[in-house]
Amino acid sequence: MQLILVILLVLFIGYGLLMLYYWYSWKNIPTPSWVNDYPSTKIAVIIPARNEAANLPALLASLQQQTYPASMFELIVIDDHSTDDTFKIASNFPSSNIRCIKLAEHLTDEINSYKKKAIEIAISQTQAELIITTDADCVVPANWLKHIETFYRLHQAKMIIMPVMYFPEKSALDIFQSLDFMVLQGITGAAVHQKFHAMCNGANLAYTREAFFATDGFEGIDHIASGDDMLLLQKMSRLFPNHIFYMKDHGVLVQTAATPDVKSFVHQRIRWASKAGNYKGIKIISIMLLVYLVNICMLFFPILFFYSQNIISLIDLWLWYGLLAFIKISTELIFLLPVAHFFNKSYLIKWFVLAQPFHVLYTVISGGAGMLGKYEWKGRKLQ
Repeated sequence: MQLILVILLVLFIGYGLLMLYYWYSWKNIPTPSWVNDYPSTKIAVIIPARNEAANLPALLASLQQQTYPASMFELIVIDDHSTDDTFKIASNFPSSNIRCIKLAEHLTDEINSYKKKAIEIAISQTQAELIITTDADCVVPANWLKHIETFYRLHQAKMIIMPVMYFPEKSALDIFQSLDFMVLQGITGAAVHQKFHAMCNGANLAYTREAFFATDGFEGIDHIASGDDMLLLQKMSRLFPNHIFYMKDHGVLVQTAATPDVKSFVHQRIRWASKAGNYKGIKIISIMLLVYLVNICMLFFPILFFYSQNIISLIDLWLWYGLLAFIKISTELIFLLPVAHFFNKSYLIKWFVLAQPFHVLYTVISGGAGMLGKYEWKGRKLQ
């Protein structure tokens, strides 16, 4: 028993040190500087959309309000077999720089990764130098393209990873998702800043057309349903490790809504977790394993209570459990505080400890289910 407890303590200390490392890295991401010159980069904003008639108008309206010259960017909406008015809304939107593509007209057979194919087709039909992807259920700030283009030129970036947040929070589930997603966003920024390219989000992602073709795009990962963002990052990091950046700037902060119900949330997290088996590199795999083991231990540690032989040993186990929980929660909280400040969500911190049991439970469930690689998303059963 003592050996088990010592191993657990070492495991949790390792996890705590990882959180403090993320905290240090996030704090040291530089704030971008700007120059007021005329933009010179042609941009293509690519928007894959499936049954997004309710959300698409808000995104297109925010893109129409961009401070970037309309003559310097185009919007490409790819309708992925929608059964609602997605294509009609995009086609009738009053903008001279929007193009609409029906994915069905470019496919003859069923495939496993419709989103990757949609992005691939859109890129093949543009000559724009810089590709920016977002999701149809997002809203972007007015200086979004202007700030991205300036950062791109100043840093000669091949890929730029940018922040996304859930908003608004109307329910307990929304609050939980917003907290959880904010942690993931903070880890993303911290890791990319340290040239440890593990995560990104296709709702706010930019890369050059040249870099996309230099890495053969989605070739080799096109059989995987998810991963149009993170698996592409993995490919680009091998070829351009010093030209991938995280842009910590409110001017590019994209907003999207959380999933509407528990079922959608679970399937979303399983979809994200399903990519884990395709990651390369001992560092990434080791960190994912460490995080998963810590959460498994938090969930199943109470089993040890049944092995206590008297009230004294039971109290000792409770003290050990409290110590491990303190290490995990306190270091996560230290990391989360500056991240929440950046996202203007410090008001959510009060819910962090209360959300811990639910976070541990869903992490274990979604991680295990993600290994099976099967989930449902937007009416499709994928693997």
